[in-house]
Amino acid sequence: MMIRCTARLLKIAGKPDPATVEVPPADDDWYANIMWLEGRKCLHATHAATLFAIYAPGVRADDLRPLGPFLATRVAEQLAAERLPTNALGDLDGPHATVGKTASRQILGCMNDQAFAIRWIVEQDGGLARADLGGIHRHLQNNIVSARMYQSPLDLIADRLAGA
Repeated sequence: MMIRCTARLLKIAGKPDPATVEVPPADDDWYANIMWLEGRKCLHATHAATLFAIYAPGVRADDLRPLGPFLATRVAEQLAAERLPTNALGDLDGPHATVGKTASRQILGCMNDQAFAIRWIVEQDGGLARADLGGIHRHLQNNIVSARMYQSPLDLIADRLAGA
């Protein structure tokens, strides 16, 4: 599992492995960032090929060290919530995850759009304490994106599972 982190997250989760600088981006990479909502750190991660997103509010720095197991657990939970197999998005071997720098501005742009949607949903729900985490994930997983041929992450995962 390759986790490509923003500089902001790398300051919390630790420096990337120097060997990852040479690793080319892959479809099964995860991109991760820290966003702040109501003074609390929140983890936001997105699968490179499908833009399947994870949002974990109220995380602490200690939760993110090491980052791999924390993210792999959240990904597995969301895949289960969507009734998808845990291997639908590649190997989720969290303890052996590699942390590296981001490699795609397109994915980061999509993550910015997702972060905007998360902020809006949280505001509409009346704040972070009252936010419907399941509703946020449903929105993220069903949102169509032009960067992925106007398909939702769930549609893209269905195509992957069907071998398309």
